[in-house]
Amino acid sequence: MGTSTILPDLGTEIVIPVCAVIGILFSLIQWCLVAKIKLSPEKPFAGGGRHGYAESLIEEEEGVNDHTVVRKCAEIQNAIAEGATSFLFTEYQYVGVFMAVFAVLIFVFLGSVEGFSTSDQQCTYDSSKLCKPALATAIFSTISFLLGGITSVISGYLGMKIATYANARTTLEARKGVGKAFIVAFRSGAVMGFLLAANGLLVLYIAINLFKLYYGDDWEGLFEAITGYGLGGSSMALFGRVGGGIYTKAADVGADLVGKVERNIPEDDPRNPAVIADNVGDNVGDIAGMGSDLFGSYAESSCAALVVASISSFGNNHDFTSMMYPLLVSSIGILVCLLTTLFATDFFEIKTVKEIEPALKYQLIISTILMTMGIALVSWVALPPSFTIFNFGIQKEVHNWQLFLCVSVGLWAGLIIGFVTEYFTSNAYSPVQDVADSCRTGAATNVIFGLALGYKSCIIPIFAIAISIYVSFTFAAMYGVAVAALGMLSTIATGLAIDAYGPISDNAGGIAEMAGMSHRIRERTDALDAAGNTTAAIGKGFAIGSAALVSLALFGAFVSRAEITTVDVLTPKVFIGLLVGAMLPYWFSAMTMRSVGSAALKMVEEVRRQFNTIPGLMEGTAKPDYATCVQISTDASIQEMIPPGALVMLTPLIVGIFFGVETLSGVLAGSLISGVQIAISASNTGGAWDNAKKYIEAGASEHARTLGPKGSDPHKAAVIGDTVGDPLKDTSGPSLNILIKLMAVESLVFAQFFATHGGLLFKFF
Repeated sequence: MGTSTILPDLGTEIVIPVCAVIGILFSLIQWCLVAKIKLSPEKPFAGGGRHGYAESLIEEEEGVNDHTVVRKCAEIQNAIAEGATSFLFTEYQYVGVFMAVFAVLIFVFLGSVEGFSTSDQQCTYDSSKLCKPALATAIFSTISFLLGGITSVISGYLGMKIATYANARTTLEARKGVGKAFIVAFRSGAVMGFLLAANGLLVLYIAINLFKLYYGDDWEGLFEAITGYGLGGSSMALFGRVGGGIYTKAADVGADLVGKVERNIPEDDPRNPAVIADNVGDNVGDIAGMGSDLFGSYAESSCAALVVASISSFGNNHDFTSMMYPLLVSSIGILVCLLTTLFATDFFEIKTVKEIEPALKYQLIISTILMTMGIALVSWVALPPSFTIFNFGIQKEVHNWQLFLCVSVGLWAGLIIGFVTEYFTSNAYSPVQDVADSCRTGAATNVIFGLALGYKSCIIPIFAIAISIYVSFTFAAMYGVAVAALGMLSTIATGLAIDAYGPISDNAGGIAEMAGMSHRIRERTDALDAAGNTTAAIGKGFAIGSAALVSLALFGAFVSRAEITTVDVLTPKVFIGLLVGAMLPYWFSAMTMRSVGSAALKMVEEVRRQFNTIPGLMEGTAKPDYATCVQISTDASIQEMIPPGALVMLTPLIVGIFFGVETLSGVLAGSLISGVQIAISASNTGGAWDNAKKYIEAGASEHARTLGPKGSDPHKAAVIGDTVGDPLKDTSGPSLNILIKLMAVESLVFAQFFATHGGLLFKFF
């Protein structure tokens, strides 16, 4: 037992699962509060007005029968929920086959390191000790891979379920005021955030304790086997992000091009056949995909920190509390986020539209300040005053206050990236207003200004990432970088709540339009949605920044495991890897954007066909065929997600087997460096174009009114910019952060196999 830490091992064994259970219980309480709003109009005044529609509604319904509105909202919500569920089930069937095949690969490759021997072997870092056989690593890595994949799938599915449950309830609450609607949307987002953060932590903690029963004192083998958890999580995230991204953007582009530009009808007009598919897409792409993505980041940063620490003084001394430091940081993060959430839903009430965006921003600031104190507390009680960390062959002495600074620098870098993203994507600031202004002269200048904005928006985030890498590496080598990534993700529950809030608000607006609710209610849902757009961009900024730190930490762990002492850029083996690695994000982006383009083409043709062949559709007397459009999006996304997924999953295997670990280290470094830049610029360009369009549509300022109204030439130019930006911000950009993480964690899992059997080509030449 570690005597040098204030918190005893027993305390750690209690704190981590208790915090995870508190997170799960809190999410269930939030879900119960959302569930109080009823979607059945049979008994309008049952319960004395406690239910959403039964309270004295504002006199804005303009003669629309209240029962009819509630029934319509329920019908639309059911259609969206069915579409989302059927897509996810279809996607998970394909992904399940992939998981089974890849699990066999992991077992065969890792088992063959020692020729499937069942006898103990010498430990890599301490030859005087015996460690468990490679076959055990193969078995346990396969189990943790499947565990990570299943947890990721469940996280995405539960997120989608709560989002499709809450969207119509948000619409109905908007009748009572913007504050009530905001609380429903935010609480629903919090359900997803806390479920995901707590589940991820609990499953990882239970897996470590179960694996420890077999591994005993062999912590090096134990934490190497645990890395499969991160690989499983990210593999699912890749398919969720790419598949969901193609789905949502095919529907969105199809609905916009025919509906807005050609037919001049509103965004979520029920006459548009693609409108249900568009709303389904928000849930499968932005909710299920984003949930899996951030879960993958969390799992990988935890695994990277644990692998690096297992070969340091924590691992050698079997100091359980110090070893669990990354999990303790995440545990405190859940409590901090819980307190922060209450500021938005219980302590303060939003009364006007202008208060929405600041309320979401305060969530980030409050959670970051409280988390800094939380990290200080954990660093003080869970770490010895000084300890050693393995640093590429030598032991580096580190003090606990230095590790506190490593986590804090990651946490604050995340906040800076979030605010820079907001500045470049919110229509409250000049960059987006300039993009909107450029629409005066047509779509071409809009595209030029948007691209310039995206490139420029990379500057400060890259400096923030660079400084956090330098500080954390200087203090605590690769372990410092891993915990800095964990610091950025320590407020993941709040980050996800804010992120999920956006698609829920977007759906609420769509339902209001389709149910024929009044103009004022649509204005409220639009205001919620506009704030959600900016926060979604902030969420993507967090995801990309954390991915950069996570993949660097995984890279460091891979280099240690593969026993590479230096990565020399001047050697041809490494340099060709750098070049090819830097090209991969471009290849991947080309595949995903082309996929969206071809899927959107099919959607546009179908929407046009329906408008041309269904009599009375344009007049609103006939119903469109929503199901065909949902089917087109589902088929296209499932079909199109496989090639980009295969590119990412096969690259490390092919490079490691045929070219060896040095070339693979070059590929990982190259893809990290170019992937981060493209991801940031793509996400911010798309977000800026989207909000430039919304700025013109809202007409809130004198400047905006000179560019509008809807249907004017500048507005049409803005719609085209938004359509171009859709695949950038919702498919290619967010998927790139998974590319750089996934290749790194896959290389780490197979590091021993590549080091033993890799580099076949160079053995012959």
